Amino acid sequence: MAAPRRFLSTALLRAAAPAAPRASSSIATKVASAANRSYHLQRRPLIPRATAATKISLRSYSDDTIPGSRQWNHQDIKDQIKANESSDDKPSVIFVDVREPEELFTTGKIPGAINIPITSAVQSFHISDEDFVDLYGFERPAKDAELMFYCKAGVRARSAAGLAQHAGWTNVGEYSGSWIDWQAHNGPVEYIKGKRRS
Repeated sequence: MAAPRRFLSTALLRAAAPAAPRASSSIATKVASAANRSYHLQRRPLIPRATAATKISLRSYSDDTIPGSRQWNHQDIKDQIKANESSDDKPSVIFVDVREPEELFTTGKIPGAINIPITSAVQSFHISDEDFVDLYGFERPAKDAELMFYCKAGVRARSAAGLAQHAGWTNVGEYSGSWIDWQAHNGPVEYIKGKRRS
């Protein structure tokens, strides 16, 4: 009786053992040899072109504009500041700084701009007028008002212009150079009351 048990356990062990490495390596060798021949015959890489291609992109935000969005430059804004200051009515263009309040405390803002921080309050253009007043302390611009958005480098301004358009504002613009360009051209600065750059 001992012989059949030994035979049974040996047969089970052989069946449970992994395949012989020789058989699998010979298949791998054949595949590698065929691929190697194919490569040398065609002189092409084994990796398909779609996965081997690398897309190189430059960080250029000024070319990607929101459809229907007016593009502003520093001189347009300086001229509009003068027009807003000389008018007795509400400003014809509302400058909207979409940077965070801490950024404004550090650097100041374009004179007359209102602050609607887009990063921490993305919903600003979709909430009720009452909630907007509670959140910011001033009335939300009317949907027919002309809005000009800016931030530090233009990226958030573009997003804010798109969000405003999506929420129903039709007369939007963006200052693609934003605060960096404004400072480079020595534009006037309005500091936030009580907080000033050191």
